Amino acid sequence: MRKYQFISLFIASAFCQVSFSQAFISITTGFSVQRSLKENQHFWAVGQDVIFNWHYTHRTGLYIAACYYADGKFKNELSATAKSPNTTPQEIFFTNNAEVRLKQLSLGWRYYLVGNAESEENWNLYGITGFGVIFGRATNNYSITIDTSLYNAPAQPASGTGHFKRLTIDLGLGWEIPVRGDVYFYAEGKVWIPTTDYPSKYLLANDNAPLMAIVTAGLRILINN
Repeated sequence: MRKYQFISLFIASAFCQVSFSQAFISITTGFSVQRSLKENQHFWAVGQDVIFNWHYTHRTGLYIAACYYADGKFKNELSATAKSPNTTPQEIFFTNNAEVRLKQLSLGWRYYLVGNAESEENWNLYGITGFGVIFGRATNNYSITIDTSLYNAPAQPASGTGHFKRLTIDLGLGWEIPVRGDVYFYAEGKVWIPTTDYPSKYLLANDNAPLMAIVTAGLRILINN
């Protein structure tokens, strides 16, 4: 409960600051590469970010971001055990070919440590802190067909396709430089840290998963100022 109260307080505080400031906006879009850091669920995936930035001062603002990724693929070596001591063999080994696809919506705060959102000459350095929701899909394909009348299939990850959600804290650091006019090239790194671990039988591990590191590069365009 305290976690959700903190999130609500953060959002309310940020919007109160906006209401007393003259804001300007910018749109960011970039190519993104993500890496799953969770043991036994390591994978790479590529995707795209689209971010709406609301700058309520030259150095501070809110953002709303949407990002989506292609399937990340990895394998797990699993086994199924016999239900009866008379079954031969007592254990069979197989490979699970897994695919995970993630999308995320997030709301957060952006602060320029060096420079500002309208700098026309020098490079900028900024930090981001936000809260997000991951919408995930996991698909598991066993390399063999398990006769469930004879063997106990693994409880996790289950064969087939399932969906899951996670709340996250998002932390990152970005660098940008003006290209021309109101266009900026940017590069940033960030992490998604899960704050919930609702069990999903389609994931081998649910604790602190998915834990993602992300690198993004693209353009930010000022809309009005």
